[in-house]
Amino acid sequence: MPRPFRPRAAVLTVTALMLSSLIAGCSDDSGPADEDLPAQKLSWKDCPAPSGSEGGGEAPSPLPGGDTWQCATMKAPLDWAEPKGDTIGLALIRARAGGSTSKRIGSLIFNFGGPGGSGVSALPSFGADYAALRTRYDLVSFDPRGVGRSAGVQCEDDEQLDVYFQQDTTPDDAAERADLLDSTRKFNAACEKHSKRVLPHVRTTDAARDLDLMRQVLGDDKLHYFGISYGTELGGVYAHLFPKKVGRAVFDAVVDPTQTPEQGSLGQAKGFQLALDNFAEDCASKTEDCPVGDTPQDVKDRIAELLKDLDAKPIPGVFPRELTQSAAANGITQALYSQDLWPYLIQGLEQAYDGDGTVLMLLSDSLNGRSRNGEYSNITAANTAVSCSDAKARYTVADVEARLPEFRAASPLFGDFMAWSMVRCTDWTVPGAAEHPDVSATGSAPILVVGNTGDPATPYEGARKMVGALGEGVGVELTYKGQGHGAYDSGNRCVLTAVNSYLLNGKVPAPGTVCT
Repeated sequence: MPRPFRPRAAVLTVTALMLSSLIAGCSDDSGPADEDLPAQKLSWKDCPAPSGSEGGGEAPSPLPGGDTWQCATMKAPLDWAEPKGDTIGLALIRARAGGSTSKRIGSLIFNFGGPGGSGVSALPSFGADYAALRTRYDLVSFDPRGVGRSAGVQCEDDEQLDVYFQQDTTPDDAAERADLLDSTRKFNAACEKHSKRVLPHVRTTDAARDLDLMRQVLGDDKLHYFGISYGTELGGVYAHLFPKKVGRAVFDAVVDPTQTPEQGSLGQAKGFQLALDNFAEDCASKTEDCPVGDTPQDVKDRIAELLKDLDAKPIPGVFPRELTQSAAANGITQALYSQDLWPYLIQGLEQAYDGDGTVLMLLSDSLNGRSRNGEYSNITAANTAVSCSDAKARYTVADVEARLPEFRAASPLFGDFMAWSMVRCTDWTVPGAAEHPDVSATGSAPILVVGNTGDPATPYEGARKMVGALGEGVGVELTYKGQGHGAYDSGNRCVLTAVNSYLLNGKVPAPGTVCT
């Protein structure tokens, strides 16, 4: 995949690209701890518009019934090894429970994935999907440390990022390999220059400790949690560190916690190839003509030919930028996250075959957090910082070249992109923490683990691996036979009933339940 590649849960449509100014850096609430942090009182106020670093846009619309989204800042230690030392501010958002006070369970905390996604901007966007859960919970999300307004990691500026994302990420010769590595070094050096203070403290274990502090500050005895994509990894790490504090928890679009970065990239190559196969099959099976191919294989062959042509000669994209091979592959990837975006993919391919790269470029911009006015959120910076701080592996050009045949076998279209994305952490200054996260959670309450058989970014097999890694009697697997990244937001009635019954009433579905 075009670099950097990441699981994402909050899929953006083309119309969601109108973002605003880029605001990164540490929260105004940084400083030494001057109070008992678990006892701090949050000052909730009506939410402003998300900052540029959170993705921008308008202030959240009022909730049904006229209630408003409320925002606050929670103080947390910069370094959890020194809990009485300097603090940072973590941005929170909530919608108060709309049902009877006597039936309120507590707060349900969401993480929508990334790593690097802003929960402050995502929760209102998806709030209607979780309306049933608001009958008994305050719906809460947050910008994890390093993200958005929570001591957001800052690397390259907007003009530099435009160049960064135009980089050829599948080098064909020594000169192109040198350019790719040089671009990666410059990006990583910029992160160190602008965010040196926070970079050692953005690991997933740090965010998990923030979650437990959040639980206490919100007044809950247990953490009730809904994690999506990377949010399932964060939830698993929390369950490992605080198994007795797990309340009702759901993991959707599940990351395989047993994999190294190499194995994860290979799994995603297979996952996106499967999604492409399903897209091609769906288009070619329509009763009307498929405008981008006569047969499933023809659809895929034409896409492959397009990418080959763009490698040699880009076409006009969003002025003044051109649609390069990497940008087109990025746009195709974004559309494969959700079946709802397949019509945009058809439109984008039709245009590209006629020499117009506008729609594919807009889809690529969406994945990269770029607004129509040229400003970027900090998702790329945060994603790199968290991922490279979590994982020990540091891959070389020789490592990638040795593994290219396996990646190409997994995905003729995406294999090279995925393989070369492994070099992004090679020059990262903060040592990686572990080969893979530890999510063993003996003694935890049941955790509902939902896998989607057609998920491209977090392949279905990850759900079963998560169940096994959580430990006996903890993970409860539910399978959704569908398409796209995640299951709950598909609207499938079986999935909604199972998840809602657990979160609202504590009814755990039978292990191995299958929804179609």
